[in-house]
Amino acid sequence: MPTRSFKQYLIITVKGLAMGAADAVPGVSGGTIAFISGIYEELISTISNINLSLFKTLKERGISEFWKQLNGNFIIALLTGIAISFVSFMQLAKYLIENQPILIWSFFFGLIIASIAYIGKQIKTWNLKISTALIIGGLVAYYITTLPPLANNNNPYFLLIAGAIAICAMILPGISGSFILLILGAYKTLSDAIHDYNFKNIFIFIGGAILGLLSFSRVLKWLFKHYKNTTLAVLTGFIIGSLNIIWPWKQTFLVFSKEAGKEIPLMEITDLGSLSVYQKSIQNFENYNAMLEKSISPFTYSKINNGLDSQLLFAIFFMIFGFLTIVLLELFANQKNK
Repeated sequence: MPTRSFKQYLIITVKGLAMGAADAVPGVSGGTIAFISGIYEELISTISNINLSLFKTLKERGISEFWKQLNGNFIIALLTGIAISFVSFMQLAKYLIENQPILIWSFFFGLIIASIAYIGKQIKTWNLKISTALIIGGLVAYYITTLPPLANNNNPYFLLIAGAIAICAMILPGISGSFILLILGAYKTLSDAIHDYNFKNIFIFIGGAILGLLSFSRVLKWLFKHYKNTTLAVLTGFIIGSLNIIWPWKQTFLVFSKEAGKEIPLMEITDLGSLSVYQKSIQNFENYNAMLEKSISPFTYSKINNGLDSQLLFAIFFMIFGFLTIVLLELFANQKNK
């Protein structure tokens, strides 16, 4: 593993902050941030190297060699950033999604568009197999974004499984771990656990995440080693397919009522209106904790919301801002390499 200065580890912590912020938003993947910031393959390799041989190294060669083989400084620097950002940004993300959903999704939409171009450039060879892998990845991710969320579930065993599944999504570019938690009905459970300092549920979730992370990272490492171009194509497809979930303009047309225990058409609900799920779902989660929506044009958005401002010009500005954020990061990385 590379030898780094304190400043370089500080930069890794900053990248962890960005990953945590992305994972706190349902629809954006921290894996995408890891990829565009240049630490993705090291992250996967480091995680997959955590096994029983580490303890053999600790016993026979001491803590220093154990820590070096673990790539411990990298892990600590990255996890520090992720943990700080995820816990703190979750509340900010909740506020922004609730009050300015169109603008925050526009920013991330532009960011993801630039990420597609960035990751796509890593594919060295294009042929029918690579193109097919990209299309399949896109279709799978798009299908996931159309799945309706399940009702909220507080069962500890379920939270363990949800943690294992969500962490796999979190390290995949394009697939949002938070969105997977929403689909599984575990997002509010985890959010409440963090807010209420319910350490039991937090540790159960972390346990599931560790199990999922250690197993899935080995699969990814093997795929990168033997089928790198195909893997990159699938990941690029994942990101393309995931654009549906972060499209800024949505129409909610079906909700699941916890009180009634059944799905209810939107027209029968007076306290939600036809605004985006991300504007109203958090406020009404006690009664309506699962919703189904579809992407619409900004012009349709205004019509179905009685002339409500679609914020189109501001949305375009934030899309460009998100796009340029990735472009500038790439230029900075290239200058640093030179």
